[in-house]
Amino acid sequence: MPRILLTGFEPFDRDTVNPSWEVARALDGWACGGAAVQALQLPCVFGAALARLDEALALPSDSPALVVALGLAGGRTEVTPERVAINVDDARIPDNAGRQPVDAPVEPRGPAAYFSTLPVKAIVHALRQAGLPAAVSNSAGTFVCNHVFYGLMHRLATRPALAGTRGGFVHLPALPEQAARLPGTPSLALATQVEALRVLLRTALSTTADLREQGGSLH
Repeated sequence: MPRILLTGFEPFDRDTVNPSWEVARALDGWACGGAAVQALQLPCVFGAALARLDEALALPSDSPALVVALGLAGGRTEVTPERVAINVDDARIPDNAGRQPVDAPVEPRGPAAYFSTLPVKAIVHALRQAGLPAAVSNSAGTFVCNHVFYGLMHRLATRPALAGTRGGFVHLPALPEQAARLPGTPSLALATQVEALRVLLRTALSTTADLREQGGSLH
């Protein structure tokens, strides 16, 4: 059965939970459109996260049909598929290993940016049709989330063994228990986020040409 590699991060920045990993592990082994989800936890560490991703891309020998990386975007109110990854690490806070790169390239010889190869607008449309909050995001930031997103897309673009694999990144809101610690923080229940990823993965597998509809923003 083909694989869907679904990654999430360990907690960071004083949190004890990260919705990206909670969602990924809740879907581990789930069968979707003839493929099975394989969940992978990534360290919230520049460099080490991509090393862990490389291990999963190489083993087993079959290439995944999809790679969807998840991350936390505290303050967002919706599930947000990312449109573009940029070739820069510029950390506002240290990662979990104390690393804090400034204006460093993710890949020194890589292009300035990569677009997701997931149908981001079709995904947002399907999520909204299912009554789930969603929007296209045009910035994945410059922390470890963008680092993994860019590194993933660079690998899919440059490694012949991964030529048939599509991939991208999705940011998730905080969980209610995180909002309880930081009152006023928008949150979305874990069960709702898991259901959103079910819709997202079904749509990504079944849709190769994205919708042509408005998904931009003024800022």
